[in-house]
Amino acid sequence: MAKPVYIGCDDAGFGAKQAILCLLEDLGLPYVDCGSGPEPSRYPWFAAKVASAVSEGRADFGILVCGSGIGMSIAANKYPGVRAAVVSDIYAARLTRRHNDSNVLCLGGQMLGPWQIAEIVRVWLSAEYDGGHHEGSLELIDQLENVNMSGACWCPEDTPYTAFDWNPGQSL
Repeated sequence: MAKPVYIGCDDAGFGAKQAILCLLEDLGLPYVDCGSGPEPSRYPWFAAKVASAVSEGRADFGILVCGSGIGMSIAANKYPGVRAAVVSDIYAARLTRRHNDSNVLCLGGQMLGPWQIAEIVRVWLSAEYDGGHHEGSLELIDQLENVNMSGACWCPEDTPYTAFDWNPGQSL
């Protein structure tokens, strides 16, 4: 059995979260609903519940919904190993998985319609990480994270450029 998808929202994302839960049920995917309800709430609490599950390996994927998706993304990206991306179309949903191996999807519940959200979630959950030349970028993100989490600040003076093979068709 696959690890459950952790999902959370604030009050601005509640309606969209409910629709996503129905979609996950239709897809037969297990999930953990981390809240919130329709009552006024602060998004960092729910971003923490989802991002910590991904960071600690209890979940491979998380979905966060607030009014714009931006606040959730900012909060979730504070957790080690979390690569949260705000997505507003299916092209970005596909690319953030294929190129960035994103593991937390952040959505704007007040900026997207229900059919857009459903298609974005479907595409994001089904897309696979391409690897290849993208590995170098993810390795640099890991370095950045490890240094910054130690209390130092990662900012190399030299920006070495290592050539890599690029296939423009891979971006589609």
